[in-house]
Amino acid sequence: MDDQATPDPGLPDTGPPDTGPADPAAALAGRDYGEVLWQPGPEAISSARVTAYARWLAARHGLDLRNHDQLWQWSVTEPAEFWESVWDYFGVLGDRGTGPALSDAEMPGTRWFEGATLNYARNALRTARTEPDRTAVIYRSEDGSGGTFTYGELEREVARVAAGLRALGVTAGDRVAAYLPNVPEALIAMLATASLGGIWSSCSPDFGAGSVIDRFAQISPKVLVAVGGYTYGGKVYDRTGEVASIAAALPGLAAVLLVRTPGAAASGADSPAAAPGTPAPGTPAPGTPAPGTPAPGTPAPGTPAPGTPAPGTAAPGTAAPGPAHPGPRTVGWDSLPAGDPAAQPEFTEVPFSHPLWVLYSSGTTGLPKPIVHGHGGIVLEHLKVLAFHQDVGPDDVFFWYTTTGWMMWNYLVGGLLAGATVVLYDGSANHPALDALWRLIAETGVTYAGTGAPYLLACAKAGLRPGAEHDLSKLRGVGSTGSPLPPEGFRWVYDAVGSDLLLGSFSGGTDLCTGFVGPSPLLPVRAGVIAGRCLGAKVEAYDPGGNPVTGEVGELVITRPMPSMPVGFWNDPGGERYRASYFAEYPGVWRHGDWIMFLPDGGCVIYGRSDATLNRGGVRMGTSEFYRVVERLPEIADSLVIDTGGLGRDGRLILYVVLADGAELDDGLIGRIRSQLRSQLSPRHVPDEINQVPGIPRTLSGKKLEVPVRKILLGTPLAEAADPDALANPEVLAFFAPREPRGESR
Repeated sequence: MDDQATPDPGLPDTGPPDTGPADPAAALAGRDYGEVLWQPGPEAISSARVTAYARWLAARHGLDLRNHDQLWQWSVTEPAEFWESVWDYFGVLGDRGTGPALSDAEMPGTRWFEGATLNYARNALRTARTEPDRTAVIYRSEDGSGGTFTYGELEREVARVAAGLRALGVTAGDRVAAYLPNVPEALIAMLATASLGGIWSSCSPDFGAGSVIDRFAQISPKVLVAVGGYTYGGKVYDRTGEVASIAAALPGLAAVLLVRTPGAAASGADSPAAAPGTPAPGTPAPGTPAPGTPAPGTPAPGTPAPGTPAPGTAAPGTAAPGPAHPGPRTVGWDSLPAGDPAAQPEFTEVPFSHPLWVLYSSGTTGLPKPIVHGHGGIVLEHLKVLAFHQDVGPDDVFFWYTTTGWMMWNYLVGGLLAGATVVLYDGSANHPALDALWRLIAETGVTYAGTGAPYLLACAKAGLRPGAEHDLSKLRGVGSTGSPLPPEGFRWVYDAVGSDLLLGSFSGGTDLCTGFVGPSPLLPVRAGVIAGRCLGAKVEAYDPGGNPVTGEVGELVITRPMPSMPVGFWNDPGGERYRASYFAEYPGVWRHGDWIMFLPDGGCVIYGRSDATLNRGGVRMGTSEFYRVVERLPEIADSLVIDTGGLGRDGRLILYVVLADGAELDDGLIGRIRSQLRSQLSPRHVPDEINQVPGIPRTLSGKKLEVPVRKILLGTPLAEAADPDALANPEVLAFFAPREPRGESR
């Protein structure tokens, strides 16, 4: 492979940024986007898993698809043939049936693989049948303790827990909810639930009881798997009170399956000041990276449809009443019967669209949306994206820094579908030091490591050089998601981590539990640019009239269905809430809610949420570029920008900053902030106010709270603007109430 640093001839190299009608693509190179940092050589292309798939297509179907663009064009032009080929190529375990892969392509309402049956857990554990002694899981906590499971050991433990859940009354269609950190028990319980045809849902123990009840009360779980405490940042946090409150608020709960961890065994633990995954000032934690279409399918016997409330389930928008029954029994995880050492899980084969798990939207401004994904869609999507875009396979050790409350946990465990070894880490990314993740990667021999873009930027800002400080010789891929990775983040990875890596900046979301624009081992890596659209994902940028555009910023949409689009929302029998969430703006087209610009060669840049747009003088601007400039200043640890304007009227552009240790928001710093924004972006980016705050409010998955803060500035009371239980640091919201401005523009 070639380690290059030459401008990409496909990118224009002139033009001012966002200053009017000039083509925004022409400004990219001038803002240091587009420099080629890595180029796959002939050997890398030949050995890539997606190349092997292209050869298989040629031999099996006579298709001559020689590069990423040709593969992508075919995959979205012939979606039924493409997704059927994914099933066949990977040899998905199940009954394919005789029906078509795609019965109705209209969104919402797409029908996939009608008549097919399979089970996610059976496919995730298939390596146990062929190579039982291969390592399936490496698990570590922040104190360095941990262990491993082979595929055979994992299969036996899944069989044991599945038998225990069955004894507690769990059958196909029942929900099993988990309040667990990223420990092996979470993975085992998820696979055990799926093996029975049950429906999984999880929250991390940094979630407050109210936030968890808002989620789990909607799905009425039969069993709650929980932990009495956890460790984060060197401290132990007691969660016994939260577990009791959650259990008491879940009608129909039959049992609490209690897992003991070092955190659960301690008493007198601290109440957490900051949740896991939440950055300390100046140290961001993992971010988070989605179109959808209900693929109804026929539920297995006894399975409620996703929109049908089970008996005793709280209706959306209402609190669950306290239980009128004697209460759930408590069972210890270790007390479940050991079972036969030779026993294998009994997999319940379910229809393609049978619910696998329920994920949730952030819930910052209302009841979280319960997003249901099906077995078949997730199996096909995760096999495709892991193998064809991240080049992950049986020889890889796959890691992503996440908690069980973020969709990346579900994505991480999908590595088992590819036969890889997955690494589970429970703890802080920066304890005992900011290089904690790099140390873990070196010690466990990780070959593909993922995290949030904010963590990579924090490492860069701190001057870390992991490639020189740790043995990262096995690392061949780095993934970034959660928020856009700016060009300097790309450059830091190649300068300080490794020069011969596939750096994959992904964008996607909880809604699809995947990324739909991201890397490819067939494409070069360019600074600040996402390599291209993922196979099977017909992603476009729409102008205000609903027309696809190239070379200008538009609304991110998906115009063709994907099988991992949601089956629907739970408790949404008519699908009204689902349609309103994604299809109201453009009928039949999924609107994701981000600004995106596509280059003529298919590369793209994400500019932030379209509902948090900065509209100055009639020019729309995303927030990601703004943060890039401000947070590059050494005095700034974090920032938030809000435009209070609305349709047809200008408002004030307000910047909030968290200062690095020892910095002061004096006239000199205010002047430098304004000067940098004016020179690097445009005069329209200069804020009307600059205010210092002790922290930037973030969701539990690390996303900045732009829209709720805007509501507060426009007069919405704090209690109505955001649910504090859905925030990592709700105590900082009070600092965003309207106040006397500092740093007025003159």
